[in-house]
Amino acid sequence: MNIHEAIKTRRSVPLLEDKKVPTELIEQIIEAGTYAPNHFRTEPWRFFVLSGEGRTKLGDVFVDITKSELEELESDASQTKIERSQNNPLRSPVIIAVGVEPSDRNRVILKEEFAAVNAGVQNMLLTAHALGLGAIWRTGSICYNKKVAEFFGLSQQGEIVAFIYLGYPDIEPAPRNRTDAKELTTWIG
Repeated sequence: MNIHEAIKTRRSVPLLEDKKVPTELIEQIIEAGTYAPNHFRTEPWRFFVLSGEGRTKLGDVFVDITKSELEELESDASQTKIERSQNNPLRSPVIIAVGVEPSDRNRVILKEEFAAVNAGVQNMLLTAHALGLGAIWRTGSICYNKKVAEFFGLSQQGEIVAFIYLGYPDIEPAPRNRTDAKELTTWIG
């Protein structure tokens, strides 16, 4: 598959089979993330692979955060939210949590550290697609909670920017129409 085809056909795959993903494929996906451009070669990305009980431990962190945000823990609605938080990491056999650990070097701009890691995530998603795997980039407010960064041992400046849920597709994502790039482009000569 050439890169243009991979870019145009990659889709988020929310339903994944409960089937083991070979370590070699996960390593290829992570390696692709490290080839993203990054100013001053700071390599601000950090990767955490969760499978098996690791996903349950992440669910425990999600439950702790969810409970801290609820006013009434005993209501049916609250119990549903708590249960969903516990089970969210179990939606795929593997999660790659991708963090940014910004450099404190003098000329490094914080936004560029995040941009580099986000570019790395795109490389990872394209690589997963090219390897025949399905993936979806998940975040949400819970992703940016300090308790999540602490769980992964990131510094005070560090933050998780992506949970890549990874596995073999259990659905065929529908093609998507995109706005023609010509409509979004201004040429200045």
